[in-house]
Amino acid sequence: MSPFLVSTGVVALSEIGDKTQLLALVLAARFRAPVPIILGILIATVANHALAGALGTWLTALLGPQVLRWTVGASFIGMGLWTLVPDKDDIDAPRQARYGVFVTTVIAFFLAEMADKTQFATMALAARFNALVPVVAGTTLGMMLADVPAVLLGDRFAPRLPLSLVRAASAVLFIALGALTLLRPYAAFWS
Repeated sequence: MSPFLVSTGVVALSEIGDKTQLLALVLAARFRAPVPIILGILIATVANHALAGALGTWLTALLGPQVLRWTVGASFIGMGLWTLVPDKDDIDAPRQARYGVFVTTVIAFFLAEMADKTQFATMALAARFNALVPVVAGTTLGMMLADVPAVLLGDRFAPRLPLSLVRAASAVLFIALGALTLLRPYAAFWS
């Protein structure tokens, strides 16, 4: 499967119910300005995921193929288990947009994505596929697919989602990617 599609699906699923999606809801409810919020999310995500993807690509060059395969496989399985744990962060939007809605959103989203599971997923996907641009484009699209509806539908969107089911589906996807990565050399044996 293509790095772009895998990256899009993994991040779109894992982002549902994540703290950055909740941040999107809070910003939308607070500022009621969907266009600058959506553009801010896009800019912050591209910047954050480009850095994470570059790190993943660098790790590909640094580590040998065996170490990389085990590291990436274990990372995916770890992210799958991490996905099962609901975010407990208390996200609160700034009371006043000192720098405007767009800049506030860019800063808030960039910082919220630091050390988040989608940032680690981007790094692992870039290392797994060694395809920086398709992975960053896919993870960015996945983030937008999850967060834009949250911005547009506001607080009416979140309560209707069965977050435990979404978390479970996302965890299964991450764990399956990890298992496939770890078992890839043995695929010829089973065919």
